[in-house]
Amino acid sequence: MRILLFSGKGGVGKTSLAAATGLQLARLGYRTLVMSVDPAHSLADSFDIETGLFHGKTGDPYQIDDRLAIHEVNIQKEIKRHWREISSYVISVLRTTGISDVEAEELAILPGMEELSAMMYVNQFRREERYDVIVLDCAPTAESMRFVSMPTTLEWYMKHIFPFQRGLLKAVRPLANRVSPVELPPDNYFANIQSLFARLEGIGELLEDAKITSVRLVTNPERMVLRETQRAFVYFTLHGLSVDGVIVNRVLPDAVTDAYFQEWRASQVKILEEIESYFAPVPVKRVPLFTHEVFGRERLENLSRAFYSEKEDPAEVTRTEAPYSFVKQDGNYEVKLHLPFAMKGEVGLFKKGDELVVEIGTLRRHIGLPVSMAGLSPSRAKLENRVLTVEMKES
Repeated sequence: MRILLFSGKGGVGKTSLAAATGLQLARLGYRTLVMSVDPAHSLADSFDIETGLFHGKTGDPYQIDDRLAIHEVNIQKEIKRHWREISSYVISVLRTTGISDVEAEELAILPGMEELSAMMYVNQFRREERYDVIVLDCAPTAESMRFVSMPTTLEWYMKHIFPFQRGLLKAVRPLANRVSPVELPPDNYFANIQSLFARLEGIGELLEDAKITSVRLVTNPERMVLRETQRAFVYFTLHGLSVDGVIVNRVLPDAVTDAYFQEWRASQVKILEEIESYFAPVPVKRVPLFTHEVFGRERLENLSRAFYSEKEDPAEVTRTEAPYSFVKQDGNYEVKLHLPFAMKGEVGLFKKGDELVVEIGTLRRHIGLPVSMAGLSPSRAKLENRVLTVEMKES
């Protein structure tokens, strides 16, 4: 199975390009699912499907044709399916503050529930071998980072915090509930968390396998959008995902010669040159600005034909370069990380347990070290040709 993540700044056209990719894959014979991971769903709208027809079935994939289905995760249905105990406890706590039932139910939709539900579906469909390709229409960049970092975060929580927290509360719950203004979470709350984690088992390795998962960054030929695309490239790299393509959407066609767009064209030409230079050797594709809104099946088909050649296969694996690697050279251990666009002053690192922690700005990435390097500490680092090399030695 292949997983393609379409990510980028809000409003750049991710949904339309993800849908167009789904159409191309279906034409080539792949059993394809396009899934929206953005809480502000617009996938059904992109296909111009009647609201009542689609939203009555959003708990499950909706068939567009024999080879193509779309899926918008319905968080209300997911709460009933997977988050019942957790949601019930949060609602009961909120009610004690005087919040109405309706408000409590809304506030009980915690950040990350939708993304985790989408991950569970991806894992489920992988195990069932239901689809050949899953195209993920991701939320804007910041939320996409949360999506891909969740498996690592959850694994750490389940390994280090969950057993202690569950055991402690089980011991003190009878006494604490007598004096606490709100009841502590019952054991079925923790059982629900454990069950959810079991449904996500293996998803982290799936996302970091470059032969299965690829990221396609969508951008526009605008400076502010480009800066966020660069940051997204670094973040996905640090999280172990392979970015195998950059898509520049809404490029002014050559046919547009009106003087009104003269400054726009000059700006786009300059930024397109920067994009080609910045992301090399990652391939950059350009998609023209259409004369109309891309809306409905027919216009999505037109976009798909403008985006892909007739037999071009979006599922083809074109880039598998690992974002980081472990090497032993002349008796010295090294960790090598690919950090495009990072400056020396922006990178910080330290050792924590058996992990090397790399920081870029506000982002922190924990890199688990192999057994042969777990007892070593970072002694020296150098950033050359977009590669950060960290020497590991005995402290």
